[in-house]
Amino acid sequence: MKATIWHNPNCGTSRNTLAILEDRVGVDVQVIRYLENPPSREKLAQLYRHAGIAPRDGLRVRGTDAEERGLTSADDDAVLDAMVVNPALIERPLVETDKGVRLCRPKEKVEEIL
Repeated sequence: MKATIWHNPNCGTSRNTLAILEDRVGVDVQVIRYLENPPSREKLAQLYRHAGIAPRDGLRVRGTDAEERGLTSADDDAVLDAMVVNPALIERPLVETDKGVRLCRPKEKVEEIL
């Protein structure tokens, strides 16, 4: 099985989720450091759609200016546009497999798609 993780190595939850993926036999892990290589707007929309969540549910509030900018109550288009411009607004880690997508907070959510 292939698993893609949108990863921030400075985030403990992201590191722990990556460790779960790397420890799982038969999982081929692709790591994308999304702050350096952000997903496109279309890819972000697809990830949230496949995770069954709204882009606002994937918005990182802690440590960002998302609240001050009104993004916590903004529509999907505004949130996606902001994430594309500033990928630090993307909550992490997002993991995609052929079984689906999860925002892995907590890290154990990754088990749902393995």
